Amino acid sequence: MQKPSFKTALLFWLKLGFISFGGPAGQIAIMHEELVDRKKWISDSRFLHALNYCMILPGPEAQQLAIYIGWLLHGTMGGLAAGILFVLPSLFILLGLSTVYVTFGNMPWVYALFSGLKPAVIAIVIVALIRIGKKALVGSFHYFVALASFICIFFFNVPFPVIILGALAAATITRYFLPDFLAKNRIKYNPEETDESEYYVNKNTVPKDTGFQPLRFWKQISTGVILWCIPLTACYFLVRDFSFWKTLAGFFTKAALVTFGGAYAVLPYVAQVSVEKFHWLNKLQMIDGLAMGETTPGPLIMVLAYVGFMAGYNHFGSSIGMGTLGLLTTTFYTFLPCFLFIFIGAPIIERTQQNKKIKEILALVTAAVVGVILNLTLYLGKAVIFPKIVSLDLVDGVSLGWVILSFIALYRFKTRVITWIGVSAVFGLVAYYIGLN
Repeated sequence: MQKPSFKTALLFWLKLGFISFGGPAGQIAIMHEELVDRKKWISDSRFLHALNYCMILPGPEAQQLAIYIGWLLHGTMGGLAAGILFVLPSLFILLGLSTVYVTFGNMPWVYALFSGLKPAVIAIVIVALIRIGKKALVGSFHYFVALASFICIFFFNVPFPVIILGALAAATITRYFLPDFLAKNRIKYNPEETDESEYYVNKNTVPKDTGFQPLRFWKQISTGVILWCIPLTACYFLVRDFSFWKTLAGFFTKAALVTFGGAYAVLPYVAQVSVEKFHWLNKLQMIDGLAMGETTPGPLIMVLAYVGFMAGYNHFGSSIGMGTLGLLTTTFYTFLPCFLFIFIGAPIIERTQQNKKIKEILALVTAAVVGVILNLTLYLGKAVIFPKIVSLDLVDGVSLGWVILSFIALYRFKTRVITWIGVSAVFGLVAYYIGLN
């Protein structure tokens, strides 16, 4: 497999930014289909190895996975391009919707456009669940871990980070006391015996300068600190009311560092503090922002950018210009840590690629992730198919039908995700205008 050019990769990351619907599960599914199954830029084993690392980090794991794969393909510039373009389209879409929202109020046709996407996203996640499950659940113990993960998060609301840490602990203990047991569970699928020569990044690919290097580490930390200070310094000299911008930057930096478990874990905290403590927006505006975040591409954590917009807009007397600056500032401080986590950690985690002990442990993390994806499938499916309560009398027949049709198109006929997203958007509009929604 020939290395994809930087321009080719750049165009793909831009396209991904426009089609990355469905939260982390849907976005990871899209990347897996495009990068592993279709383009063969990265093998399944390397994709899952990178995913396992991103799953234990705070922040949006799908965007961090894009940064990681971009780094594997084209180094630091590749990681920057992938990470920035992953959120850039949603940034401008959310800015446009936020401006329309404060100027004209809600626009039903916009939500109708995205309503057709929700059932398609359910199908995308189901296909991802099947494909990742087939490759990750390689033995009875992996099935047990996946089932336990699902039970913990679905029935007992155990936080996602606790589940991942539990999987790591179970794997470490089992690896130490029952090494033969894990070996037996590895027989069914052994990556060392799989031919990955058709992939550009495969099990034999060794990136440059892997491992921990103190000089590089402190250089990256210093760069991160300098980048963190630049916007605040600019606000101090160029914009009035510096205390507001200092509070905004500090709050969203803190939020970015505690987003273990994805956006749903941190959004209640952000909503409570921004509404009740800072009074940047009211409860109804926060709910409308969540709706925008759910129906636009990119990570759901982009809802924080909307909060930043409303903070600047309301604080400076209904100023769209200050709202825009608030959105850009919030986005910068929300995603800056994501790049640091990958650029610092990826070279170290790559050194573990040939370590069988680490691979066996991380394989159980993947199994736990399968259980989490199953929970996400049911969670999203319930919201779309049973919008009010779970009852056969109140099922949304149109959405259920489109989920089934989407699954058949994507799984049976291998329709490209980007094509089906376009079809689904058109379906949502047509369904709205003929009165189906």
